[in-house]
Amino acid sequence: MRLREIVARNLRRLRRERGVSQEELADRAGLNRNYPGLLEREQYAASVDVLEKLAAAMDVDPAEFFRQNS
Repeated sequence: MRLREIVARNLRRLRRERGVSQEELADRAGLNRNYPGLLEREQYAASVDVLEKLAAAMDVDPAEFFRQNS
């Protein structure tokens, strides 16, 4: 599995576990409202800075995006 796919799956899983919409997550992270969806569909690859913002917005360790057993 490619790293972009792993990050996308984990982002979607973490967001859904917290009951947060893509738009709400984007707002919390200070990103364009469409950006989380583009990441989840693997159309964009997130930078380390963006992953840090997303993790802070969901109150998770950024390393959670790279877990392979999810």
